[in-house]
Amino acid sequence: QHYYITNNLSTMSERYSFSLTTFSPSGKLVQIEYAIAAVAAGAPSIGIKSKTGVVLAAEKKTKSILYDDTTITKMEMITKHCGMTYSGMGPDFRLLVRKARKIAQQYYLQFDEEIPVSQLVQRLANVMQEYTHSGGVRPFGVSLLVAGFDQDTPYLVQCDPSGAYFAWKATAMGKNHVNGKTFLEKRYNADLELEDAVHTAILTLKEGFEGQMTEDNIEIGICTSDGFRKLNRTEVKDYLAALN
Repeated sequence: QHYYITNNLSTMSERYSFSLTTFSPSGKLVQIEYAIAAVAAGAPSIGIKSKTGVVLAAEKKTKSILYDDTTITKMEMITKHCGMTYSGMGPDFRLLVRKARKIAQQYYLQFDEEIPVSQLVQRLANVMQEYTHSGGVRPFGVSLLVAGFDQDTPYLVQCDPSGAYFAWKATAMGKNHVNGKTFLEKRYNADLELEDAVHTAILTLKEGFEGQMTEDNIEIGICTSDGFRKLNRTEVKDYLAALN
């Protein structure tokens, strides 16, 4: 009888797997779990907070050598002191970047100052959460890593397809994220300088990297009191050379 009940529950869960807005009998919204699985299958991205700023690093592999890889970007600036990267579906990220910039500009128009990172993340998470209970839509197949700097404090926040968000000292997302987090747990300490954080981020990406890591297939962004910026290829090449 116990087997029948558990087996019956699993088949009933499958019946609910195409409905976003209906809970399965076990209390799950299965489509959100599938969205999180899409993130876990995406290209890896790493975030590390140091004493003086935040480092974001992401794998940027193209499906063909014929792509013009200068047109492909994994990181975007939202405000002067805030940028973000992602793991999961690129087009979903593009849409959320537009929404985030709009949220930031609306705040600036209203209060005549840059939006605090916590406010931006909360409002962006609200958008993502809306897509978990609305009819005729699907959840975003993307997790965001937001790096920001305000009131002399660096912030690193992850935002998931469920609308949940949480601050990290260091984290890994996407493919091989479990090994990435284990590696970071061993390497991370609160007194990391920004330079060390960049090196640690590259080493974490290297953990599950397939093929040769070059300045063409990874992207690094740093956020300090001076603002958010992406490192250019020469800078990335120098960091890679220092590690070899």
